Amino acid sequence: MKRSYVVNTPYDDVFRTMLNDCSNLIIPVINEIFHEKYHGDERIIFSPEIHFLNQQDGKELKRITDSSFKVIGEKESKYLLECQSTADSSMLVRIFEYATQIALDQGELENSVLKVEIPRSAILFLRSNKKTPDKMKIEMKTPGGLNTFDVPVMKAKNYSIDDIFEKRLLFLIPFYIFSHEARFQEYDLDEDKLKGLKAEYIEIVKRLDSLLENGSISVYTKKMIVEMANKVVNNLAQKYDNVKEGVRSIMGGKILEYEAKQILNEGKIEGKIEGKIEGKIEGKMEQARETALVLKGMGMNEESIAKAVNVNVRILKEWLGAN
Repeated sequence: MKRSYVVNTPYDDVFRTMLNDCSNLIIPVINEIFHEKYHGDERIIFSPEIHFLNQQDGKELKRITDSSFKVIGEKESKYLLECQSTADSSMLVRIFEYATQIALDQGELENSVLKVEIPRSAILFLRSNKKTPDKMKIEMKTPGGLNTFDVPVMKAKNYSIDDIFEKRLLFLIPFYIFSHEARFQEYDLDEDKLKGLKAEYIEIVKRLDSLLENGSISVYTKKMIVEMANKVVNNLAQKYDNVKEGVRSIMGGKILEYEAKQILNEGKIEGKIEGKIEGKIEGKMEQARETALVLKGMGMNEESIAKAVNVNVRILKEWLGAN
């Protein structure tokens, strides 16, 4: 078999950021793909591990798989979720490499028996066409017989705004722009058609605001969704300035003071916006400093940041200068 290598894209970065930093959004995706019935309060434990994949030339290829995780509720299940921005089947090779290596790394040797467990694996296709299957399969011919396992497929373009919010698939919002990719040139040349695209993003923001108001999502989650949506649009519509600016005008609003205070009061930053900040921030001043850096990365001006974190501008400038 000819080996197929998959090159990481900006969309892979967005996918992993959403997966790791907005992990509460994964459960509805798992329910949709695997027809599970998780309630949403299950624990999610990631297994970001370094794997060394053996190559045909004898060398080892180092890869970090941060899309492997366990969902722990009434039962415990292992999952591997990958993302692909092309409509071909090349990701299936990587799924096999990752799944088998994860199974081996987490396997147990008991009384001369090696016990391994293949994680339940799936692929999110950002682009798809009529030939893209709903399910893929991996077959392994072993001395003990033929073993197979399915790799279900989720096609982002198949989900409308109504589908996304009714099924709570907020994880897909950053990738929603892919459903409009074929019409970018039309939008760029026709203001009326561009207004239609902008109207859809206005609807997305309204619905996110409603979820924020009723406590279904946090300020941080909303901000991450918006930031990642902008990153995807900027990359996907590089050649279409009117499309980029049109969507950004809806999704690119500055963080509000009350939002900044809510992030501060949560007591921790749970991911990254232009750089990952891990763990709980200890100490009031350290917490304020770290929050100020994040808010600066979001584009908030210094005067508003100082007011939000309750420090004077001189101290804030020292923090920002030290960074």
